[in-house]
Amino acid sequence: MTDIRVAPKGSSPGRPFEAVTLDLLLTPVGQLDTSDELATAVTIALMTDALAGADDALPDTRDTDRRGWWGDLDAAEIWDGWPIGSKLWLLGRTSITGAAARKGATTVQIEDYIRGALQPFLDRKIASRLDVTVVRMGIETISAQIVLFRGDEKLLDLRFADLWQGVAVSAPIG
Repeated sequence: MTDIRVAPKGSSPGRPFEAVTLDLLLTPVGQLDTSDELATAVTIALMTDALAGADDALPDTRDTDRRGWWGDLDAAEIWDGWPIGSKLWLLGRTSITGAAARKGATTVQIEDYIRGALQPFLDRKIASRLDVTVVRMGIETISAQIVLFRGDEKLLDLRFADLWQGVAVSAPIG
């Protein structure tokens, strides 16, 4: 079954788009755009809020909403699926910290959340390897690069230019 591509209206393949405001795209002949389905699946996995665990500290101590997607509740039993989403949202009120901080460097936390969200792609053999590079770029900016491989072939290379100000996604190579 083919997946569809989601992006803001007016986006074209290969052009960066804001990953937080997505829309279904149509081809010039009025069909659903099914190009870049792996990039779409990865973007959804990262930008959907995963259910926080009971031991996860929520960004707002007055809030008890652990988020998550309702469809994850029985995904494994109903359609042999896996939970969708990342815990990046838990860092919404976090300051960028270095390795000496109590919880460790923010970049390490981000890398862990990205790897956790994309682990099902490895478990299901969609990809055989995942490279994640998270870098602090100045005082208020963190960027991430995510590369998925199948064998030696690079399937996807996504660059999230600024995880703190808004997420920009570059289309896959090739």
